[in-house]
Amino acid sequence: MDILFYRLDGATLEATVTTFAERTVGRGGRVAIRGTADARLNALDAHLWTYRDDAFLPHGQAGDDHEAIQPILLTTATDIPNGAKTLLLVDGARLKVAELDSFDRVALIFDGNDDAATQDARADWRLVTQTSHTAVFWSEDDGRWVEKARSG
Repeated sequence: MDILFYRLDGATLEATVTTFAERTVGRGGRVAIRGTADARLNALDAHLWTYRDDAFLPHGQAGDDHEAIQPILLTTATDIPNGAKTLLLVDGARLKVAELDSFDRVALIFDGNDDAATQDARADWRLVTQTSHTAVFWSEDDGRWVEKARSG
């Protein structure tokens, strides 16, 4: 499995997360979006409700009454009660090598203008390269995502 690293240079986290969520849910999949702060996840929650007038992305937050049936679940925890096979790590949430095989797709989305976030992503890249998984680095180029590097 490929572990995807997305460096945000111009696109917002909200836009990138929304695109991932739309595509995954559109294919019948479920997504867990793991962050590090409830306040930031609350902002993403609000964004998913209002990002477009003509679209709806069913979602909820961990701890809600119906978390297990949500196609998109926002959480700070490592347990994934909605059974998602796609994991998005945002706002400094770190990879846990032991859980990689629990997912079909993992993407770490980080702010390329934040030195600490970039250093953490590099450390996680090195972790992935020590596993049987392939690390794939994506960066923005004229508003499009372009694969820039691949391990192994």
